[in-house]
Amino acid sequence: MSNGKLHISTPHLLFLLQQMIRIRRFEERCAQLYQQQKIRGFMHLYDGEEAIAVGVMQALTPADAVVATYREHGHALARGVDMNAVMAEMYGKVTGCSRGRGGSMHLFDVKTRFYGGNAIVAGGLPIAVGLALADKLSGRNQITVCFFGEGAVAEGEFHESLNLSALWQLPVLFVCENNRYAMGTPLNIEESEPNIYRKAASYGVTAQVVDGMNVVDVEAAAKVACNAIRNTGAPQFIECQTYRFKGHSMFDTQLYRSNDEIAQWRSKGPIVQLREWLLANELIEQIQITEMEQAVDKEIEQAEIAAEQAEWEAESALLEHVYTPAVQTAVKGEAG
Repeated sequence: MSNGKLHISTPHLLFLLQQMIRIRRFEERCAQLYQQQKIRGFMHLYDGEEAIAVGVMQALTPADAVVATYREHGHALARGVDMNAVMAEMYGKVTGCSRGRGGSMHLFDVKTRFYGGNAIVAGGLPIAVGLALADKLSGRNQITVCFFGEGAVAEGEFHESLNLSALWQLPVLFVCENNRYAMGTPLNIEESEPNIYRKAASYGVTAQVVDGMNVVDVEAAAKVACNAIRNTGAPQFIECQTYRFKGHSMFDTQLYRSNDEIAQWRSKGPIVQLREWLLANELIEQIQITEMEQAVDKEIEQAEIAAEQAEWEAESALLEHVYTPAVQTAVKGEAG
């Protein structure tokens, strides 16, 4: 398969499909577990946006860093964070990737340089700039990828981060997941310039827009951008036009959009697009897709069982891993 920039083998296309199905079914199961109150707190699902995380990760090396949003389960799984650790974190168990202290919005994994989610809108952008600055000053030819939604564009951190990255020529790949709604506010009544990539270009950052529902297009754009960053050290920007099939969070009643609108977008979702293309070109059979789904379901089931059986963090350990020993001593002194 080719999109004019990238030739992809059939095995790789099947891998991309499997990764998107893996994210989608994980999210669907998490929604069920949330309704059963086994997962608590706030939770934001990635259904519909899978092509972005999966596509972008194909352009990275293990040495590169990833900064995500509060809608980051898909980013974590696509990056290679162990599903057992992600599920345990959702449960708040000590075996979670953040020891159960972060939950859905604060996944973290040092092994994969996954610097995780951030509950603050646009909060990840300055973190990404800092990581990229550290890499540049240390002489490391590494990239920091920063994911964020179009709602982050209304925040000052967006503009400050784009400006600094351009001024200091930092190796950051900014990936805007434009799902058209900042919570319940449509983009066209939030931004006077709804073309987000133009805002990035105004800071002198090379920017492009891509169909975020097409995983092949996303991968191609990410590889072009990452190659440019590695060759020049300068930042790049990709606006991925996408759509979330579920609400902003599990508490969202979605009164701001119609069921027909959601159904129309579902019909051209990233999994549907790639699956139907593979079937139409006789590169896969339905039985292979079914087997793929069954394998994913088994992995999710095993992660769920492991999370159910995992321990909660002991109360005596709650002062561990805090910022400084002085804080621990002060708190213990007050308690004693």
